[in-house]
Amino acid sequence: MCPKCGRQVPASVALCRCGQAIEHARPQSSVDATPGEERPAASPASIAVLSLVLTIGVVIAAVMWIRRDPPPLPRQTAAAAVPAPRVVAEPTAAPEAPAHNPFEDLLPQSKEKPADAPPPDLPTLSLEELINKTMPAVVRIESQTGTGSGFFVRPDTILTNVHVVTTNNAVTVRRPDGTTVRGRVERTVPEYDIAVVHLDEFRLNQPTIPLGSVERTRAGQEVIAVGSPLGLQNTVTRGIVSAVRKMDDLTLVQTDAAINPGNSGGPLVNRQGEAIGITTMGVRQAQGLSFAVAIDHAGDVLSGRHVVSNPNAASPVDSFNRASASTAPDASPSSVDRIRDDGSRAFEQKMTQLGRQADQLDTYWGRFKTSCYEGRIVGSFEREWFAMFDPGAMPGAIAGGCEAMSRDVHRMADDIRNGVVAADESARKADVFPGVRRGLRQRFRLDLVR
Repeated sequence: MCPKCGRQVPASVALCRCGQAIEHARPQSSVDATPGEERPAASPASIAVLSLVLTIGVVIAAVMWIRRDPPPLPRQTAAAAVPAPRVVAEPTAAPEAPAHNPFEDLLPQSKEKPADAPPPDLPTLSLEELINKTMPAVVRIESQTGTGSGFFVRPDTILTNVHVVTTNNAVTVRRPDGTTVRGRVERTVPEYDIAVVHLDEFRLNQPTIPLGSVERTRAGQEVIAVGSPLGLQNTVTRGIVSAVRKMDDLTLVQTDAAINPGNSGGPLVNRQGEAIGITTMGVRQAQGLSFAVAIDHAGDVLSGRHVVSNPNAASPVDSFNRASASTAPDASPSSVDRIRDDGSRAFEQKMTQLGRQADQLDTYWGRFKTSCYEGRIVGSFEREWFAMFDPGAMPGAIAGGCEAMSRDVHRMADDIRNGVVAADESARKADVFPGVRRGLRQRFRLDLVR
């Protein structure tokens, strides 16, 4: 507006029609405007509108935030519900295994695994390594009725045969180094011919033999048998697994490794150093035909899972002899029976003869003990002079002047023992059942062979 004539002058015109110069018209409209003008009055409204818009935006954002906030909560809760420690904790169910029994680390694991589970990757030992590792765990079992073999499965636990310990409640355990310790017969299972001997005094560092399983055993695998055949401790024979035989609930490992009297109760060991069987005597007169009771049965006995159903059951070898004799392809049943009957009669006659000699020695021994032996007899024996076969049973001294009588007693005792061993071997070759031979030896109190 022109200050002179009052006309409205556009902001782009610098000179009014009346000649009045309009200076700074454009800055006045924006910078030098007075508080009374309309344009500056609109600014508070704009600010109010802007504030309202911002307020509404904040409210909308807050509402959206509130509505979107709950969904993440389930995610966080779900993530917290399945933390890694809880998932990893599930496999801790495995420690249930030790709750089974103290022998669980010894038992064959095939019963706990699927049938198609691969065998454990155990190293194959050289023959020398295998023998050196096995021998310290194999012992000689001595009782008042005879001797046999056994082996440690724990420092205080030995496995052997029932026909080795017979009805004795205690036996003498002779280690490979010649030392002896008393063992208590803890459990017997006649139908498996397995006995468990427990030591109250034992060595913590005693070598043991781990238990394998026939489920991982195949024909052709190499094995060794360790024991005390004919009283010769620390004897090793070598062969292969010929077959794994099943007879009802009984499993036998057939091998061509030589199993002789005295091997009974010893281990049959594979090249991985595991016991896969407890050896018994060879059967029939054929060469290379021997058997061991599958070690899996020992697992049941050690764990207490097996319940004795018949304490008078026939031994596994007796059962197999009877079964195999009736199906022998190379001889008729009549000829087999005839050979066996002749062998039984000859064996009985020999036991009768040796029994009379033993009775005479009983009398002579009584005089010798009274007159010449200064000391006591350690242990109990079916015939007291059996103590001469146990180096630790006669710690006393022989009186002076009794040397000749002592030599006579030892000679007579050796003659009787050698006669029993020879007669038993002849009867075995004649296919006389082990139970028959054992019964005759026990009848004449001459059970010096296992």
